[in-house]
Amino acid sequence: MAVMTVAIGGLGAIGLTVAKALDPAEGHGGIAGLRLVAVSELDRDKAAAGLAGFAEPPEIVEPEELASRADIVVEALPAAVFGRIAVPALQAGRVFVPCSVGALLGRMQLVKLAQEKGARIVVPTGALLGLDAVRACAEGPVESITIETRKPPRGLVGAPYLVKHDIDVLGVTEPVCVFEGNALDAAAGFPANVNVAAALALAGIGPVRTRVKIWADPGVDRNIHTIRVESGAARLTMTVEGVPSETNPRTGKLSPLSVIACLRGLVATLKIGS
Repeated sequence: MAVMTVAIGGLGAIGLTVAKALDPAEGHGGIAGLRLVAVSELDRDKAAAGLAGFAEPPEIVEPEELASRADIVVEALPAAVFGRIAVPALQAGRVFVPCSVGALLGRMQLVKLAQEKGARIVVPTGALLGLDAVRACAEGPVESITIETRKPPRGLVGAPYLVKHDIDVLGVTEPVCVFEGNALDAAAGFPANVNVAAALALAGIGPVRTRVKIWADPGVDRNIHTIRVESGAARLTMTVEGVPSETNPRTGKLSPLSVIACLRGLVATLKIGS
């Protein structure tokens, strides 16, 4: 099997988990057909500590250099760094796997760039379910798609929308709806929280028509997403309750596993789902 090389931008809750899955020393035996060759982390000391014990330690480089090192570039850094990884990867014709999917909604010109350069943008499903069914429904008429997200308040702290409107979610004692609007505005206001809504919008009817509600709910200890689709082919109602990461409550434990499954699918002989 031909081996594809992988570079990862970010070694946080998502990136480090993915890196460990690719390294043969971590007990997984790596992933056949994939080899981790480079990583980028804004804090190089943190990167070195995270990579300690790797059987095949990747090179630590700047975000802009990832594209020159690998066939596949995974983006798992804060959304503010998105362009530093995405643009070079697409210009170099790489397979680009973004975790900050919300950052892609405001940069749809990157899709055109990928087309021009022969690159691919492969969005992992993240903390969602049923995206294959949503994509299938979107091949026909769709009346509406909505997603309602409920998170423990600490998982929403620091979101730009909350800061702008001076909303203190840590003080809530009952469920409070802190946002209602479309997926485009949700992605701008909650860049670390609603990548699920962005992926749903891209799979379905677009970010303007996709409706989003976000709740700060002190009564839950999981990130709960409920999706409803009304279409000519089917009515879908789906709920996922994701366990937040211990190291980053804004991210669910399912998100890095979704990236690993996505990477495995890029080299799999048998691939399940569209």
